[in-house]
Amino acid sequence: MMNIKSGSMDQFQSFSQFESLKEFNNHMEMWLAVHKYEFTKGELVGLKRLVRFAAKIPGVSNAKIGTLLKAIHEEYEGNGISRSTFKRMVQKAIAFGILTVHETERKNGSQSSNLYVFNRFLQNEPPEEDKLNHHNKTINLSKTNIKENNKRTETIPAEQKDSQSSVLDHTFTSDTVPSAFTNLVKCFFPEAKIIEEYWRMTSIAAYHHNYEQDKEEVLSISIHAFKQLISKLKSSSIRKPIAYFYGILNKMFEELYFEELFDIGFCTSEMADLCDNNFLTHF
Repeated sequence: MMNIKSGSMDQFQSFSQFESLKEFNNHMEMWLAVHKYEFTKGELVGLKRLVRFAAKIPGVSNAKIGTLLKAIHEEYEGNGISRSTFKRMVQKAIAFGILTVHETERKNGSQSSNLYVFNRFLQNEPPEEDKLNHHNKTINLSKTNIKENNKRTETIPAEQKDSQSSVLDHTFTSDTVPSAFTNLVKCFFPEAKIIEEYWRMTSIAAYHHNYEQDKEEVLSISIHAFKQLISKLKSSSIRKPIAYFYGILNKMFEELYFEELFDIGFCTSEMADLCDNNFLTHF
């Protein structure tokens, strides 16, 4: 942490990593797609409230913890969260890379409220060699690598082969996943668990944009989005393919939403305002 002089919010404009509220909202959706289930319900309430307080300057908040807790307490009619819960949330968000926190001090040197700076979700960050994930490995379909994999398989001990064979393939995919989606994804990620995770991201995105009832549209967008992901994976390194896929889905659902607004006569400025406020309504 570095110490910064406290003052008006305008002086913290340079700390923002986002061009607009819309961009900040999109990055937060991707962060939550990856880490949402690593926060408790109370911690999520605190995180979402902090996000709301970071709307004036996209991604930056200098709100006091007491102010944040009071707002939560009022919103939930007395069922707020504790200061310790909020602080645990902050520590988790820092560890995941979502937040950077700076201490601020008054003119007399005493400590003031923290400056919370939300970070961008690094969709195209090149992975370190020792952190290459399973998804990036399975996308390489060259003949040379297939031969090398076959050679390595021949030298694997029998007990290790048995352990590997316990991984459930696409035939074990849940019936809740449309067969058309399974048939596409299995060509690149054959494990049932991974296929189901990609469909879970589709369901979340569809729900956030109020399209969960339009099954055919959701399936069409999911297939189109996955094809875009594969195209991107073949041309560049993506550290978190599932999160990147979620970002593509959000963009497609958003474009569909604006097309529908245009069809019923909304003007461009109205659509822009709706877009900027869209994410916060999901909270």
